[in-house]
Amino acid sequence: MSKPTFAPLKDTKLFTPIKLGNYELQHRIVQAPCTRMRGDKESDGVHVPGNLMAKYYGLRATKGGLQIAEATDISRYASGYPGVPGIFTSSQIAGWKKVTDAVHERGGYIFLQIWHTGRASPPSFRGGKLPISSSNRPMEGSWIDGVTCESNPPTPMTRDEIGAVVGDFAEAAKNAVEAGFDGVEIHCANGYLLEQFLHDNINHRTDEYGASIQNRCRFPLDVLKAVCDAIGPDKVGIRLSPWNYFQSTRDSNRLEHWSYLCEQIANLPSAQKPAYVHMVEPRFDEVLDENQKIESLANNDKETGISLSPFRNILRKCGILFLSTGCFSWENAVPKLESGATDLIGFGRWFVANPDLPKKLANGVPLTQYDRSTFYFTVPPEKGYIDYPIQTAEAT
Repeated sequence: MSKPTFAPLKDTKLFTPIKLGNYELQHRIVQAPCTRMRGDKESDGVHVPGNLMAKYYGLRATKGGLQIAEATDISRYASGYPGVPGIFTSSQIAGWKKVTDAVHERGGYIFLQIWHTGRASPPSFRGGKLPISSSNRPMEGSWIDGVTCESNPPTPMTRDEIGAVVGDFAEAAKNAVEAGFDGVEIHCANGYLLEQFLHDNINHRTDEYGASIQNRCRFPLDVLKAVCDAIGPDKVGIRLSPWNYFQSTRDSNRLEHWSYLCEQIANLPSAQKPAYVHMVEPRFDEVLDENQKIESLANNDKETGISLSPFRNILRKCGILFLSTGCFSWENAVPKLESGATDLIGFGRWFVANPDLPKKLANGVPLTQYDRSTFYFTVPPEKGYIDYPIQTAEAT
């Protein structure tokens, strides 16, 4: 084993147990969901998890550890990217069963993040149909296929369409449990469909799904309640990103509006209250570096304190666990936990390059640097996916 290059963390709070729902986690390190685009194409719009994905997640499983699998399409036209797996066909359920078996064989737990990308999905991914969203406000820039978003503005969802998508989320959750997942995480962040209803610069509706924060929260809360009803609240988490800029999200009062949403989640009946809420740290951004992001928030938002703490404090009062992700390392993970600002720490990029991340953190072993150029689809697909070295003995 390599000599430690930082203090071993095995005797810190990072390696203390915690109960999440009905699951006894043995440490606080969570593999955060990261889109990797390695699904096997079965047909247009249908990608299936294969042996490669099973190996990827199996390599990163630890006894009593939690993994959250990548954002997964709830329906045929939910996707915005190539190679993203779904959970709406029998073949996809069977494919994911290989993944969950690989994780459970090592004593780990795994949730599936489920999403609909809304206006982030180009017509070429939707059989030529326009994308759907809260209103007709397009994103800035272009989709992944090069077509400008402005040239094909989204269609505002009808009430029937909203109800159908609520049903799709619930069905996806049931399919995930059938595939062996221990639970699901609802993706209500990063500018995708559910968050497109939350931001007031996107949602210009005047009906019961818009015009006020109470109405803008209705659709995401309906999804949360439906998923809890479908599989039980102990198996449900939800991801939020109140300080997010990604995909033209520019709400006018993030602190007030996401505080309201958290209050609503906290006050749900126990049968519909999620086991945890996952939030992205303000400093994280898909484009800006940490300093640029914080400076931009400070200059452009009404809030003077840019933090997840107000949301954490609302949720903690009702016993909902808090998972924080975004730019964590061996240096700042333990102080975050010891301050009481979170219950769990999510690692994304470091988990990509270090399949045995918990073992390395426990023993102060040097971390392998990740290669951003291989985060998404590569040729061959194994590159940057299952070829990172494991430098330690069997993971914790």
